[in-house]
Amino acid sequence: MESQRNLLIIGLLFVSFLIYQQWEKDHNPQPVPTEQTVKTTTAQNSHTNVPSASDSDGMPVDSASQGQLITLKSDVLELTVDTYGGDITKAALLKYPLTEKGPAPVELLDLHGPHQYTARSGLIGPNGIDTIKGRPLYKVGRLHYTLANGQKQLSVPLTYTNKNGVVFTKLITLDRGSYDVKVDYKIDNKSSAPMAVRMFGELKQNTKKVSGHHLGRPSYRGGAYSSVDTRYEKYSFSDIKDGNLDKVTQGGWVAMLQHYFAAAWIPSQQGVNNLYSHYQNGFAHIGFKGPLKTIASGKKGELTSSIWIGPELQDQMAAVAPHLDLTVDYGWLWFISQPLFKFLKFLHGIVGNWGVAIILITLIVKGIMYPLTKAQYTSMAKMRLLQPKMKSLRERYADDRQKQSQAMMELYKKEKVNPLGGCFPIALQMPIFLALYWAFLGSVELRHAPFIFWIHDLSAQDPYYILPVLMGISMFMIQKMSPTAVADPMQQKIMQFMPVAFTIFFLWFPSGLVLYWLVSNCVTLIQQTLIYRSLEKKGLHSRDKKKK
Repeated sequence: MESQRNLLIIGLLFVSFLIYQQWEKDHNPQPVPTEQTVKTTTAQNSHTNVPSASDSDGMPVDSASQGQLITLKSDVLELTVDTYGGDITKAALLKYPLTEKGPAPVELLDLHGPHQYTARSGLIGPNGIDTIKGRPLYKVGRLHYTLANGQKQLSVPLTYTNKNGVVFTKLITLDRGSYDVKVDYKIDNKSSAPMAVRMFGELKQNTKKVSGHHLGRPSYRGGAYSSVDTRYEKYSFSDIKDGNLDKVTQGGWVAMLQHYFAAAWIPSQQGVNNLYSHYQNGFAHIGFKGPLKTIASGKKGELTSSIWIGPELQDQMAAVAPHLDLTVDYGWLWFISQPLFKFLKFLHGIVGNWGVAIILITLIVKGIMYPLTKAQYTSMAKMRLLQPKMKSLRERYADDRQKQSQAMMELYKKEKVNPLGGCFPIALQMPIFLALYWAFLGSVELRHAPFIFWIHDLSAQDPYYILPVLMGISMFMIQKMSPTAVADPMQQKIMQFMPVAFTIFFLWFPSGLVLYWLVSNCVTLIQQTLIYRSLEKKGLHSRDKKKK
């Protein structure tokens, strides 16, 4: 096997994998295992008093707002809340600008944005105040609330008193530096009878297609959930449209995801919750219903939840709820990508530059895999030396395939050569390459992260295409360094075109990924030089040159 052929195999596998992943995400999302879900729901329902999503809970319907809009602002979030129902109608991420140099922040939730994306919550059940007939109109002290300097927490109470004298307080709490927003209900039952309510939290947005995604960039926008028997599962808009999610679980959470950012309702992890979804009039809904809570006359009760609204910061998300950090889309190699990215963060903490950290992790990974690389090129050199003998055996046993194979195996055994020695190291390296690829693409920390000179955003393409061109040149040099040319004319043409094809392909890739590939190629060139010099000293490589 030739070095050029190995390069071609890596390239084709890499490109094919990207195309396959993109197609899978856009056209064939993985469904939730229905049989398992039904069994779990049925079994748990038989042991709890929590009704399923199909039961009538008087869920509120969309209606024109009759309230006022209030703003709640911390150091990282600015929320807009409608006093009619207390829903979050807009959420701006103050630390994440929409564009690299623009002052406007990312608005993850926005009732009047292109996706009409909102986070609803309320109280339903026999004595719920959020019903199909209407929502509560809360009272507030003022219209604007801001976390003051030195203040660690901002709590805003929204109050409503029903006709029976029951006082409901919806308390929204923002903590400094946190994207985890607490949404709690405090109920003072001053009526003469007990009351039963359950809390719900729901995310809603339209399902219009998003344009402008490039090959190689994660494009998933849709739902996801976690339960006691399913750590993390995507539940796409098409899944929601085709069939409602109905899962009863201890704890759990529901979310809507997009590249870099997520909104996720997290109910009380101590209770048994019903995770649900439904589709209506072009809108996807995914949410939770908490357990029924009874509050005796003259007593007080509390229902708790929180909602994550922000970037997919793995460490913080893992601390908020079990498995919430899995919303960072690292593909099926997440178990490799996660530790690699943690190591990348460690390096960034030392050098303070994500581009330099990418270079360092590339050098370290390539250094660790050097024994495999050396074995690969040594095996290829030995195989080239055996080409004359192998050709002779093919001619001698041209009419007897079985004898030809036996003779080949005897030759390999005698010369101590493994015919798969050049392929096996590549197979081991590919998961590392792909895991790093997903780590670079899926990590919000690299969004708008500068490197040096003209590279101001490692998550965006190189504006002057310098890195892709250098990457193509490095591929060309790797080809030229290979000691034996491909004999077949068609393969020669393909190999000559490969650097050009990859250069064009990488023009639109994030510059952080291109930087990684360029550094990897440069290290490969150095390693090749060292390996071939070592082989020349042993006489392998020089003898092969003479046989050309």
